[in-house]
Amino acid sequence: MKIAIGSKNPVKVAAVTDGLREAFPEAEFVAVEVDSGISSQPLGDDETIRGAVNRAKESLKVCGADLGVGLEGGVKDTEHGMMNTVWCAIADNKGKVSLGGGLHIHIPNIVAEKIRKGMELGKAMDELTNRENTKQQEGAIGILTKGLIDRKRGYESLVRLATTKILNSDLYS
Repeated sequence: MKIAIGSKNPVKVAAVTDGLREAFPEAEFVAVEVDSGISSQPLGDDETIRGAVNRAKESLKVCGADLGVGLEGGVKDTEHGMMNTVWCAIADNKGKVSLGGGLHIHIPNIVAEKIRKGMELGKAMDELTNRENTKQQEGAIGILTKGLIDRKRGYESLVRLATTKILNSDLYS
């Protein structure tokens, strides 16, 4: 079995590989760079889901794989402030798409204001921490939880949640 990952971001690749290895121990994992087809900073769950699904389907096509996986992070404004949101989509070559989502955490107001002015979350977190490329490391999740959970571990859980329709296809026919 070949599983295509719709990103070359090392955090996403590790999350998909580790998240699916138990269910598919013999799988070959291939990372490919694909376009999400959405804005660089997705706003709201609908756009974020669309990006994850686009990545999953596009990676499936590019590789001729059995499964394609897309991970997409976004933000959404709520009555409690801006929140991070992340979605995983797994698509098979028969057209089935299965989703897993969550990882909602508060975004600090100083970061939220930068996002509302057009900056991506990753860049805003880089500025906040005076570091570079935090989204390919622990990400906002790891920074804001002070390491209690990092981006890779959080994404890995969403990858596992997204297997429901794939592993239980008889329940979702």
